[in-house]
Amino acid sequence: MIRPHDFHHHGLTLRSTVHIPEGPAQTRWPTAVFVHGFTSNRLELPDFVAMSRLLERNGIASVRFDLSGHGESDGDFFDVTITGEIAETRAVLRAVRGFDFVDAERIGLVGMSMGGVVAGIVAAEEPGIGALCLWSPAAVAPSEVGGGHLKGRSFAAEFEEKGYFDADGHRMSPAMVEDIAGLDVYGRSGAYFGPVHILHGDKDDIAPLAYVRRYLDHYDGNAELQVVEGADHSWGSVPHRTTLHESTLRFLRRHLRS
Repeated sequence: MIRPHDFHHHGLTLRSTVHIPEGPAQTRWPTAVFVHGFTSNRLELPDFVAMSRLLERNGIASVRFDLSGHGESDGDFFDVTITGEIAETRAVLRAVRGFDFVDAERIGLVGMSMGGVVAGIVAAEEPGIGALCLWSPAAVAPSEVGGGHLKGRSFAAEFEEKGYFDADGHRMSPAMVEDIAGLDVYGRSGAYFGPVHILHGDKDDIAPLAYVRRYLDHYDGNAELQVVEGADHSWGSVPHRTTLHESTLRFLRRHLRS
């Protein structure tokens, strides 16, 4: 079953899509909550939709939501900060725990790119997360943004001329830059002691693999990194995307279905 659901946070509506497996009435299912990447939405390039459908067929519910300023949710991208996205994700998780089809003791997080960074921090700071899966986490962001650049372009000139930075057609604010630059990705994520599965392509030119490997130095032996040969940041081929989805399914079944 697929249905829409609206969350409400600080006066904004965050729109989502919920997938519920077929089964007896009153069943409480293990559930995965998806966090999309920077300037993306709840469809996501590596296909959150197909992943949710795969989980649904295997007895795991899911919730895909648009962060504020993204997709169909309220808000302007200019007002987006990572601090705000962390707060929104925590609010969504708290609401999801109260859904009548969700087993609140079996909730996992899946995050893509910058959404992976957000998911890693949320898992450490919001109690009760049973499993964490990171797709191509953009742990490089504080270093890159702190150096005054994004995707090879300098912020300074654009902020001076326009008052914003043009990020793939979105107005990115100086507050967002300051927020990302000061983010302690590894320190805040490492406080999560549940199972962590990180999937990353060795041809990812957006989020270098070297930054992703550093996660393993900060987790307490509870994280595993699967490097997929030839995969890019968006998992842009059928074989690579199949590997991503099937590996995620195995991980979530192992840690949420038991």
